[in-house]
Amino acid sequence: MSLPRIQNDRGELRIHDSLDELSTDLVEYISELSEASVKERGVFAIALSGGSLIGLLGRLCEAPYNKTIDWAKWYIFWVDERVVAKSRTDSNYKLAKDGLLSKVPIISGHVHSINDSLSAEDAASEYEFGIRQLVKTRVIDVSDISDCPKFDLILLGMGPDGHVASLFPGHPALAVKDEWVTFITDSPKPPPERITFTLPVINSASNVAVVVTGGSKAEAVHSAIDDIGPDCASLPARMVHPSKGKLVWFLENQAATKLNCVQLSE
Repeated sequence: MSLPRIQNDRGELRIHDSLDELSTDLVEYISELSEASVKERGVFAIALSGGSLIGLLGRLCEAPYNKTIDWAKWYIFWVDERVVAKSRTDSNYKLAKDGLLSKVPIISGHVHSINDSLSAEDAASEYEFGIRQLVKTRVIDVSDISDCPKFDLILLGMGPDGHVASLFPGHPALAVKDEWVTFITDSPKPPPERITFTLPVINSASNVAVVVTGGSKAEAVHSAIDDIGPDCASLPARMVHPSKGKLVWFLENQAATKLNCVQLSE
């Protein structure tokens, strides 16, 4: 049984019976945000994550979205990226290109990926520089409470350990405040070298969607959303809390089984 949309202090929860149902809702949500952003700003700046998330976006390539979305107004970025060749299967760019970008008429110059020939540190610096230039021209909006970029939508997945982007539990990258894009060389998941948006950038977005599937992540979902005490405060997913934007959790029912609201409804 699907639950109605639930609003709490951790955002809006949308719990779905199946991946198919979740994908349908997620794609409609993205389409609506795209339409609203293009109408208001003339562009739609979206930052993608990797992993299973891209597979849930496949319906964007199908009717009606392949025709109704104004793809020429989309600007694509990555919340995090593995510092590997773009031809490698563990490249988030390749994943998105194969699963989405090559199937819709997005302008190639609007796709902003990292320079994979650089070190992690230099790739992060160059990526941040490019974003800063696009903030100056307002392709990317700017936060009205900081100098951070305000993406129209940031899409996040979440790992069983509660990590989002390439921000892992206990990692010093979680504390970076004065950079928009940082780098790590010791990821607990291979490959070790990555670039990632920092928390201030994620929390400056107009909209943030966290998409979580699978029972292996149920405990992390519980810690990220429910009020279970101070021990969960340092979980990266719990640190996602847009300052003025809207946070929506798209949860497949197996990932939501340990949520208080689900257990109370049973």
